[in-house]
Amino acid sequence: MVNDLLEESNTASMSEQQMRTLLEEEGIGILALPTEGVPYVVPMSFGYDGESMLYFVYLLFGTESRKESLSDDVERGRFLVYRAESVYDWQSVSLTGRIAAVPDDEWDTLRDAMQNAWHPNIFASANPMRGVRGYRFRIESWTGIQQRDGA
Repeated sequence: MVNDLLEESNTASMSEQQMRTLLEEEGIGILALPTEGVPYVVPMSFGYDGESMLYFVYLLFGTESRKESLSDDVERGRFLVYRAESVYDWQSVSLTGRIAAVPDDEWDTLRDAMQNAWHPNIFASANPMRGVRGYRFRIESWTGIQQRDGA
């Protein structure tokens, strides 16, 4: 039934290459981490290595960070990246994967991947910053849907 509705709406699955392209072109998405109650959901800048890994840099303020503690405590999360040009032209990729702190020997890879990340300027003026931590999100599965003008 859902597939029939998708076909009628001119919505289609995205190819692997289309999903990769969206991840390379977009630098922000939504990270969802499991909790005992409702999921913890937060917008995140990200970098993509072009293969199977997303990278995040957490700028840490204050004495505690829920995002940091959850990322350290859980093994898996979900990440959503989307682009909406109009109601008839949009793409959405949903990924599941394992999240872990970036080891010291992988920071060069993180920096390279973060070239396309979107960074709000709010962090430049926020004080006091406690530190920076890098995390990687190893993609286990992904699905993408889209509706394109003229599709």
